[in-house]
Amino acid sequence: MAEKPQPDETLRPALEALAARDPHIARWYPKCGLPPVRRRPPGFGSLLHIMCAQQVSTASARAIIGRLDAAARPLNPRSFLALDDAALRAIGFSNSKVLYGRALAADVLAGRVDIDGLAGIDDRAVIAHLVQVKGIGPWTAEIYLMSALDRPDVWPADDLAVQTATQRLKDLPARPSRAQMIELAEPWRPYRSAAARLLWHIYSHPGVPGEFEEGGA
Repeated sequence: MAEKPQPDETLRPALEALAARDPHIARWYPKCGLPPVRRRPPGFGSLLHIMCAQQVSTASARAIIGRLDAAARPLNPRSFLALDDAALRAIGFSNSKVLYGRALAADVLAGRVDIDGLAGIDDRAVIAHLVQVKGIGPWTAEIYLMSALDRPDVWPADDLAVQTATQRLKDLPARPSRAQMIELAEPWRPYRSAAARLLWHIYSHPGVPGEFEEGGA
């Protein structure tokens, strides 16, 4: 049996502050509770894991990451580059992700990407540094900021699940656009990362607040 995800207690102060200022969050947060812990260690492996999750389902991403971690131990640029294309395709990499993963590994080894140095620069600089890598866009950089660098005010406005959950949270007639997402999140500064985490949690609970089941993911 899979281990039950643990609630992320570090989010409680931010979510309580958000609930105090936003009646929609005040309605949903008590029903779905704290989101589960979703932290990653900083480094090449976590960034590659996030790239694996691009444009695939959560279940598919978990399966790919599990096979990747089993094939490359420990997962680092050299162990990844040691896997040939056939091995990566067997793991679940598309042709484009094979290229993107190799580009990231090569850039890290060549010093063009300084993953260890990202902790010492601000959010915009992290995004600007990472999007230089072929296959890394703002979404990947934002997820890395949130999950590996623990930055508190990141807003993944282009994430479809966050958009869908925001529509549900705010009772909107349609999924909000990027511009609307940015506007809607302005009152949530400086806790937009916590808001995004709550919205992913809401997305995993279909229906209305009264329909949550105890212990939901």
